[in-house]
Amino acid sequence: MTALLHIRRLQTGKKRSSHDLIARTIGNEILTGVWAPGANLPPEAVLMQRFGVSRTVLREVMKTLSAKGLVVLKTRVGTRVLNSSSWNFFDAELLGWRVEIGLDEEFRRSLLEIRLAVEPAASGLAAERRSEIQVAQLRDCVRRMGESAGDRDKFAEADLEFHQLIGVASGNPMMRSLAAVIEAALFASFSQNSPVEDARDLKETAASHGAVVDAIASGSAPLAKAAMVNVISLGQRRIARMLRSRKAGRARYQKTR
Repeated sequence: MTALLHIRRLQTGKKRSSHDLIARTIGNEILTGVWAPGANLPPEAVLMQRFGVSRTVLREVMKTLSAKGLVVLKTRVGTRVLNSSSWNFFDAELLGWRVEIGLDEEFRRSLLEIRLAVEPAASGLAAERRSEIQVAQLRDCVRRMGESAGDRDKFAEADLEFHQLIGVASGNPMMRSLAAVIEAALFASFSQNSPVEDARDLKETAASHGAVVDAIASGSAPLAKAAMVNVISLGQRRIARMLRSRKAGRARYQKTR
């Protein structure tokens, strides 16, 4: 599976089983507050009729939702919705559902905070542990980013592969296990804004990623960490500009009505 196909699993366009569709539907209802924390989901018979599935399928769905921390199954009590503090946002599918719903300021801030906590540290470790092959692979990603003018898919694939490779080069399997969070953060960024439409923005973005590779190649963990912070900050500034532009556009539209 290529990096781009991997990130597209967070999108809704693929064919899904009835189990997946029901889990996603109920999961989204919980995430959006249709079913509040502490509330019980409807009885099995009601959900079976709603979705047209057997008790076996429905119970498997509930096990899936329970594994994601969305519900708890209690005998003689029913299926109870858990508080958001129990939701497992390291679960790639749950993150995908949350991204599909839309990104509010709090969720964007949470993604930013986890990226700043993990990716600079991974870059620092990569500077100490990377192989020459990994450095060459990272440079290839930067090259492809710089050549992606006007092509969002090409940029997204190269950027995602870059950040995945950083996790691999860190040599820490736990860093690599956080890939789902990074994927969701990058997907959120891609869905909001991309530098490929602005030549100067694209050049700056590719150069910032190149600086990370240079620092990793030099073996300097402090420089690698700082360069990755700059990459993340640059993306956040781009999104902030986009949000301000959209807000101003809405304000102008309201004035002309």
